[in-house]
Amino acid sequence: MLSPRVSPLFRPSSSSLQHAVFPCAVRPLSTSPPLPPSDSSHSSHNLTLVRTSDYPGYLTGLLLPSSLRPKFYSLRAFNVETGMIKDLTKRGNEDVVKSKLNWWREGVSLCYDYKDGLISEEEKLHYPHFRHPTLSSLSTHKYDPSSRLTLYVNKIGPYSNPQETYPYYSLPWCKPEEGHQVNEKKEGVSIGETLEGHELRNSGYHIFFGVNSPHSETSCSQTLQKNDVLELRRAVQQQYFYQMYFDDLPVWGMVGENVQGEGGSYIFTKRHLEVGYNGDRVVEVNMTSDGLEPIEVGHELEFSLTVTWHRTSKSFHNRFERYLDNEFFEHQIHWFSIFNAFMMVIFLCGMVALILVRTLRKDYQKYERDEEIDLEGMERSIVEDSGWKQVHGDVFRPPKYLMIFASLIGTGWQLIVIIAGVILFAIAGPVHGDVYEERGEVITAFIVCYTLSSVVAGFASGRYYRQFFGTPRLEASSRWQMTMGVTVLLLPCVAAVVLSGLNGIALWYGTTASIPFGVMFKIFAIWCFVSIPLSVLGTMFGRHFGRKNSFPCRVNSIPRQIPDPAWYGNPVFLVPLSGILPFGSIFIELYFIFTSYWNYKFYYVYGFMLLVFIILAIVTMCSTIVSVYFLLNAENYHWQWTALFSGGFSGFYVFLYALYYFYFKTNMTGLLQTCFYFGYMGLQSFGMSLLCGTFGFASASWFVRTIFQNVKVD
Repeated sequence: MLSPRVSPLFRPSSSSLQHAVFPCAVRPLSTSPPLPPSDSSHSSHNLTLVRTSDYPGYLTGLLLPSSLRPKFYSLRAFNVETGMIKDLTKRGNEDVVKSKLNWWREGVSLCYDYKDGLISEEEKLHYPHFRHPTLSSLSTHKYDPSSRLTLYVNKIGPYSNPQETYPYYSLPWCKPEEGHQVNEKKEGVSIGETLEGHELRNSGYHIFFGVNSPHSETSCSQTLQKNDVLELRRAVQQQYFYQMYFDDLPVWGMVGENVQGEGGSYIFTKRHLEVGYNGDRVVEVNMTSDGLEPIEVGHELEFSLTVTWHRTSKSFHNRFERYLDNEFFEHQIHWFSIFNAFMMVIFLCGMVALILVRTLRKDYQKYERDEEIDLEGMERSIVEDSGWKQVHGDVFRPPKYLMIFASLIGTGWQLIVIIAGVILFAIAGPVHGDVYEERGEVITAFIVCYTLSSVVAGFASGRYYRQFFGTPRLEASSRWQMTMGVTVLLLPCVAAVVLSGLNGIALWYGTTASIPFGVMFKIFAIWCFVSIPLSVLGTMFGRHFGRKNSFPCRVNSIPRQIPDPAWYGNPVFLVPLSGILPFGSIFIELYFIFTSYWNYKFYYVYGFMLLVFIILAIVTMCSTIVSVYFLLNAENYHWQWTALFSGGFSGFYVFLYALYYFYFKTNMTGLLQTCFYFGYMGLQSFGMSLLCGTFGFASASWFVRTIFQNVKVD
């Protein structure tokens, strides 16, 4: 490890300390330009640098008054960093040394001129040394010449297990030398970014905008011990890869490789970062690995990084397009699947129209025909004793377990709003920024849509529950408060049980997929103080503004006995059959979605997803209407649960497809990855069942009301 030499450039006196502005605002040479004197975080960093590299100077500073210590430590920190220039020159980094010296020369003079009033506030904005790096670089992605950029390390893990990811420096390889702010967490991380398992930390490498480092910068060296060899060999054998971010652009690399024929594991020690820039913005980043070294006990490894900059004419706004797999997502089979689903919609809509126009018309004519006392009339009378009209006095009875059913319907409508909102938000990417460019933005949008759509869940469940209690006497016996509570708790409890189990496994393995307590507290607070009040408000609106018992037929006091149905009228046959067609309309799109999530692809064809979502809704509605029609013809008036299960059974087929995809399309191994895969797929299938079941019930409810309000009942 290099020990910095302290430069005698500054020998502070008490008078110079009292009048210095630049030293109290200075940041180390390896960081961004100096800031206004009010930034106390810089003084803290200077104190740490002096304490670790210039301990006698640190002890001397303790003897000074507290008001002068920040200025003194700033000067000592400047001396420490200028002492490193000689070491950088020896290593061949002459371009970096020149850029640093020029920056300090201009920065020192500007700061003292500004103190003496020679530079106005307006002129100060034109100098890069006075610009805050957070405003001039991180948010706008604009950089001044020779300004420092941070290469963030994210995570590392087996390539075949997307959720089995660990912190980058969890492997026993060395870190860059001291004074580089290694392992410092990136600030401003969103909840969605954390939930996706991102853990960005400072890599510690010195990279300056537009400055090439043709000679390798040796970040560190180490001699492998026995435990180091075992862990590194295991990582290479399991095909560990790592992910880094440079100006929010991802780069990937492999830890090493097994060389066939030589029977050993080798690790990459040299990395080359090639950066393309247009003006003052980074538009392209590539990383290549080289320098294979054997992983053996006692072998010394030297890790290095070289950076090459080149100008390019590529636009900054299109810099993420190179990460999109157009050949995969816009393949001909993708368009064919949309066309196939569209034809299925036409077929099912035609079938439903046939039922409504021809079959029901004949039923109406048959029921309205006057009875005649002859042989023909007797046959007609016998025929009238069967069919869907016979259940008119029972078809509008409340379903069994009304409270649970109403909660499921409310949660289903909430999921519909969530999915539609997230898709529309993603489609509007050109307005606010494409969602695949920002880490965790989809999950953040999902959390926001869930929170705001809680009012929809409360309204739908409260409105449906209220219609079965039309009189004050019945209203007094209702349990609408408990129904509201079940609606509030249903989806969060199911998700919490699954995610808590997965989080426990992630904590046991020490992966980045574990959810920190702070994030869990934030989500819980959002649910308590935003989601629950909106759900209560929606329930109140649903109860007071929903329709009260507007059924077209009066409900009999004594339930009618249900005859034994034919095989085609049995719910055991109707429910599984009804779920096949909705699943058939989306299973190709499911392949693209699964592949993008489990195989490191960026999903961006949200227009396709919107079309498939609309097609899924139409197919589910049509198939459920057909199923309910056959059920009513069998004189079975328990159609509510049948409609919900008929539409929702497609979620079961989605889970079966997830089983097929796991065993035949992936190479996932291990308890952690298996639990995460089936945990996530189970949640997705459950949500899919509620969503499609709500579509099916809504269409069946409209169908039942329509056919019974057009018949004459004695």
